[in-house]
Amino acid sequence: MANLKEIRNRISSVSSTMQITSAMKMVSAAKLKKAQDAITAMRPYANKLTELLQSLSASLDSDTGSTYATNRAINKVLVVAITSNRGLCGAFNTNIIKQSTTLADETFKGKQVHFMAIGKKANDILGKKGTIASNHSDVFDQLTFENVAVIAEELMQLFKNGSYDRIELVYNKFKNAATQIVITEQFLPIVPAENAQGSSTDYIFEPSQVDIVEQLIPKSLKTQLYKAIRDSFASEHGARMTAMHKATDNATELRDQLKLTYNQARQAAITNEILEIVGGAEALNN
Repeated sequence: MANLKEIRNRISSVSSTMQITSAMKMVSAAKLKKAQDAITAMRPYANKLTELLQSLSASLDSDTGSTYATNRAINKVLVVAITSNRGLCGAFNTNIIKQSTTLADETFKGKQVHFMAIGKKANDILGKKGTIASNHSDVFDQLTFENVAVIAEELMQLFKNGSYDRIELVYNKFKNAATQIVITEQFLPIVPAENAQGSSTDYIFEPSQVDIVEQLIPKSLKTQLYKAIRDSFASEHGARMTAMHKATDNATELRDQLKLTYNQARQAAITNEILEIVGGAEALNN
């Protein structure tokens, strides 16, 4: 059995760790509320805008369709992996890395696949597995629509000039603090709505359907990417809050076990001392 000093040091170490994880849990809980409100308010607008764009794009003739809706033979693929800049959030980053690797090794096997990293964890890990086309981890320093729009414009330009034939987003969709769903979403080319047949009769276009679609596409794509990053941002804080909650519980349990071990060792030491005193007294009497 370890001596009393060693057990006391372990109790002190575990208690310090428990304080850190508890503080991180509270910080993530505070940030989660703000991030959750932002993505909850944004989803209906983003989903409706995407639905409208898909319906309008599907009803256009192929000759007048947008460049961003053109399906080409898939030779070069860009996977946009959205992770966090920091760890200590359970399997949050691991799931994204795993899904991105699966796309490269299985879904698009035999194709030229590059990665765009949004988050330091994606850049650090995927950089060892493949080619990082660009890294935009600094977007989380100031997460605004304007900063995300710059990344979206870069993606649109890469698709438009033929650098990539398919662009996929991989991110965690926020469901609640304990649940994040890994989503693989086609960013470009635009996916037409399946039930878009005859949808053009429901709208009156001014100035024209083509002009409206051409103006809506950049705005919709920027909003789609912003929503994905916002989803990931809220999921990160939810995952970290849950992970730190479990870590705090585990530290509490370990501390209690160490205290019990410490008390048992202390009682054993006291008993040995009493036995030694009694034994010595009896030896003197004899």
